[in-house]
Amino acid sequence: MTGLAGPAAGFSQARFDVEYVGDDGALQRGSLTQCWNVPFEAVQPARSFPTYRGQSHFSGWWWSATLGRHVGYESWLERDHAMLLDFDPQVTAFASQPFWLHWQVGGKRRRHLPDYFARRVDGIGMVVDVRADERIEPADAEAFAATATACRQVGWQFRRVGVLETVFAANVRWLSRYRHPRCGRREDLVAQLLEAFARPTPLFAGAEQVGDRLLVLPVLYHLLWRQVLTVDLGSVLLGPASPIWYGSRR
Repeated sequence: MTGLAGPAAGFSQARFDVEYVGDDGALQRGSLTQCWNVPFEAVQPARSFPTYRGQSHFSGWWWSATLGRHVGYESWLERDHAMLLDFDPQVTAFASQPFWLHWQVGGKRRRHLPDYFARRVDGIGMVVDVRADERIEPADAEAFAATATACRQVGWQFRRVGVLETVFAANVRWLSRYRHPRCGRREDLVAQLLEAFARPTPLFAGAEQVGDRLLVLPVLYHLLWRQVLTVDLGSVLLGPASPIWYGSRR
């Protein structure tokens, strides 16, 4: 992910409150410094995902292999970043629209609804806002700056992310078709694939060492999704000759 927020001058002394859906389904509200340890990666959305005739964006639900359930999104760009959170081995759980963040500036009350809250493997929380660079208005920039400050106050990470690089996005979307655990159930094929790709080997050539491509490729793509096997996803589209290897380094 890219797009770390920069310094957020003017909010360092602000008080931030969060409003979220509690375990009982009722709205809860409290100071962020008191609520920072709420498992926001597991809460229900603080706002519904409306659909209506003529809307300019596309809402929907992403089935997460990490969670084994659906996570909502309000645009295709948000869907892409839900996919990346699902793809990221450093993310253990995530939720969409986790809370309203409230603060006051210049005597005016403001609020902002981040797009995602994720929990990393090290236990640190991460707030993610999704907005293309060219669509950031002054009010958006202020909201992102305030959110970045709020996150720093409680030791969370904040990221504002935008449009994905085209080749990388296409490759991860392809692999996401094989994200379901059922694609990796053939443990015998998994073991053989790890052996076949012990050294960098073209994708089809390595698969054919194991068996019928129609049988082997779904398992291979699942291992690439899980990042057990490695491939360069950013340079060219995944293809029959793409070098695949087992491990993080060639």
